[in-house]
Amino acid sequence: MSLPGRFITLEGGEAAGKSTQIARLAERLRRQGRLVLELREPGGTPLGEKIRHLLKHDPDGRGMSPETELLLMNASRAELVRSRILPALRSGHVVLCDRFYDSTVAYQGHGRGLNLAAVQSVIQLAVGGLRPDRTLWLDVAPEIARTRLAGRKAAQGSAEPSDRFDEEQEAFFARVAHGFKESFHAEPDRWRHVDAGGTLDGVEEAVWSAVSDLFAEA
Repeated sequence: MSLPGRFITLEGGEAAGKSTQIARLAERLRRQGRLVLELREPGGTPLGEKIRHLLKHDPDGRGMSPETELLLMNASRAELVRSRILPALRSGHVVLCDRFYDSTVAYQGHGRGLNLAAVQSVIQLAVGGLRPDRTLWLDVAPEIARTRLAGRKAAQGSAEPSDRFDEEQEAFFARVAHGFKESFHAEPDRWRHVDAGGTLDGVEEAVWSAVSDLFAEA
């Protein structure tokens, strides 16, 4: 699917710094005079944000089956693609998305153990032929991620609702990391690996290095 805009997704485990780096990348691109749309998954639309709350925070979402999780994730994604991403790409925007379908492969496929072919089938229904121009894997060591998560929870206190994904066991996150690694090796033309364990400025420069060719002048 060829569109005038550019579609960049950032992937990785919890506390990899995706949202921070998306904000920094968006600011850099806007300084260059580019139109930028920042999105997140699940979410990004009024309907999607309600689904996000159910998936991550609502007590009624606890204990949902992996299949329900898969379908809700992709219901949010289908709405996001059709109401926000495709219109923006058609109008020449750079779309930056905090997670996209590769997270579903990693979390619901590898993490939850769902059949990968079935996962891919649901994803394709949700996104049609849409594929990111570039996907960055922000990779961070488990011990750094745990420290960041602990700091984030301490900063938020009791004001923020608990996130059931943050509460998963280490074995789950190990399977998720393996899923990202598998996807990275399966599509080396699309993926770039970014060591996300360094300073914010250092990671920002690594992110820019991984996408700058998409904006090189002809």
